[in-house]
Amino acid sequence: MLEGLRRSLSLVLARGPGPWHLASRGWCTWAWPHRPLWGPAALRGPPPPSAASRSCSLLMASHRCAAAALASQDCSNGCSAEYLGEGGSKEVVETFRAKDLIITPATILKEKPDPNTLVFGTVFTDHMLTVEWSSEFGWEKPHIKPFQNLSLHPGSSTLHYAVELFEGLKAFRGVDNKIRLFRPELNMERMCKSAMRATLPVFDKEELLECIQQLVQLDQEWVPYSTSASLYIRPTFIGTEPSLGVKKPTKALLFVILSPVGPYFSSGTFNPVSLWANPKYVRAWKGGTGDCKMGGNYGSSLFAQSEAAENGCQQVLWLYGEDNQITEVGTMNLFLYWINEDGEEELATPPLDGIILPGVTRRCILDLAHKWGEFKVSERYLTMDDLTTALEGNRVREMFGSGTACVVCPVSDILYKGETIHIPTMENGPKLATRILGKLTDIQVLCCLMPPIFGAPCTVCLSDKYGREESDWTIVLS
Repeated sequence: MLEGLRRSLSLVLARGPGPWHLASRGWCTWAWPHRPLWGPAALRGPPPPSAASRSCSLLMASHRCAAAALASQDCSNGCSAEYLGEGGSKEVVETFRAKDLIITPATILKEKPDPNTLVFGTVFTDHMLTVEWSSEFGWEKPHIKPFQNLSLHPGSSTLHYAVELFEGLKAFRGVDNKIRLFRPELNMERMCKSAMRATLPVFDKEELLECIQQLVQLDQEWVPYSTSASLYIRPTFIGTEPSLGVKKPTKALLFVILSPVGPYFSSGTFNPVSLWANPKYVRAWKGGTGDCKMGGNYGSSLFAQSEAAENGCQQVLWLYGEDNQITEVGTMNLFLYWINEDGEEELATPPLDGIILPGVTRRCILDLAHKWGEFKVSERYLTMDDLTTALEGNRVREMFGSGTACVVCPVSDILYKGETIHIPTMENGPKLATRILGKLTDIQVLCCLMPPIFGAPCTVCLSDKYGREESDWTIVLS
């Protein structure tokens, strides 16, 4: 095989010099040796792949095991140097571009639903975004087209080995009628890292975000005219390798669909939920994919979720380790507002140690709490013993979850080892959870433009504050 590789490389090299080279660490690129990593030249992007460079790509992919000295990995158009390890290319390889976006408008538009009767994730808009990738040709042009079913090979790796990932973010219609995305760059960042973990090609975050903005603008009438509903955005990335071999896919599909949504929980926007904690089930483990937003993390949780429902609980509280560490809830990160062991007022949440999903709303809550500077803010380990001991000492003030779908959700009870542990969240206000929800809602929909009536809080964000809340956390679309 090595002799065959030498002969193949000789044929390629015999074609003479061209606009390609073999990188010193074994990566194949379409770039010139001294292409800058920033500035105007970097923005222009590399030239289109030549026949020679495609031949190089195929050679590196087919012989990477036998010729480890020449290439440690096959070349892929989607990889970005920002996410490559030390052995990767130092140059940015071509990605899809928003300027190449093809838009095919739908000829038949669906009727918009009543925002007051929306069931989460069951209604979809008129259009979707798709971008195809292959190791042979790289990224195709992005395409906004009428919403339609996908056509997949029955052997696609996403169907057999869960080679896939997704994201979730929202577009909000403010009381000023402008549409805003809330910190979407964090979702793009997380999606790129999940793609690396799933061995899917990396893409330019800014280019995908621009394509998403154009998709939302095209379907902007689907953004509910309501401050209690929003447009959920679901970017998804799947391996479409038409083979039953367990391997890195040579084909992939990135697509984005939109769905107008109301409250995630049937109990309502700010009604408390009960949690079911059973140590026999584990959501994630060290060295796994718990910190990536992959469908396998959720599909494998359904059995435990069913048991939670059978026991009268709405969500699963996932525990980890022999000491039953509190990690996260089925669809939420978790926060505990309490008086800690040292007598300090503290807002605590489990650390990002590889088994916790780095939630966007989680990040926002930590940023807000640090900015306020009114109490200690910690990312620390918490166990069920810590919680029960604090409850016995009357030191627990509030517990609440956070996530894009629910925003902020109070916790009232935990069913643990056959006993219901009551969390006095609602009895204590819940002042902090209400304040956080109000602040985030102020930013997302510019709520509370009018002063409160008779001193009552706003029925939308539960805040008694009024006035606009402009923020660099949002991107205004229209």
